Amino acid sequence: MAKKILVVDDEKLIVKGIRFSLEQDSYEVDAAYDGEEGLEKAKSGQYDLILLDLMLPKMSGLEVCQQIREFSDVPVIMLTAKGEDMDKILGLEYGADDYITKPFNILELKARIKAILRRTSPDKDKKNASVIESGNLRIDRENRRLSISGREINLTSKEFELLDFLVSNPGKVYSRTELLHIIWGKTDRSDERTVDVHVRRLREKIEPNPSEPVYVQTKWGVGYFYQEHHA
Repeated sequence: MAKKILVVDDEKLIVKGIRFSLEQDSYEVDAAYDGEEGLEKAKSGQYDLILLDLMLPKMSGLEVCQQIREFSDVPVIMLTAKGEDMDKILGLEYGADDYITKPFNILELKARIKAILRRTSPDKDKKNASVIESGNLRIDRENRRLSISGREINLTSKEFELLDFLVSNPGKVYSRTELLHIIWGKTDRSDERTVDVHVRRLREKIEPNPSEPVYVQTKWGVGYFYQEHHA
């Protein structure tokens, strides 16, 4: 089923360009051209993600985002001009999930959208489970513990989050860029080495033979994925 995205921006040419590009990737795209219309459409609850411009007629993007958060946790990406206080926009006061500055590269925008939708729409059964079991692995989310064949394995916070995310989305390949954004909240590709280091450390702790991993595997030239195992 196609993901549905609402674009709220008063610049019709920008909306037209975003719509065309996203529809090429099989998204359904709806549009609103001022804050009030955007908020009314958001209230329908039918969208998987909202692209929301900061500067809008009738009601600012921040006001719209703030009101959306009163009734929905739908992912919101703010479209902003440079120089805005991004920490405030992404903070609890407004609750946006991400932002991208204008003018933006449409490929970067699509990568951000894809990353957020993957993060917020994993396998529902696994997403809601407090304990996940896969083969000999047992992940206790509530207590943030991992055990293999009954033996507890000490993981750092990020190692745990990385494993938990991959196990929740078995077989799906994620690039280093996507994992960097999802787990660390970073977008600078110069930090991608961080992902490799954590994957290596994770393998050293959970794999029978880290040089021939059976759990966290590599799809060469693409990224990493978790190979589902059954007891």
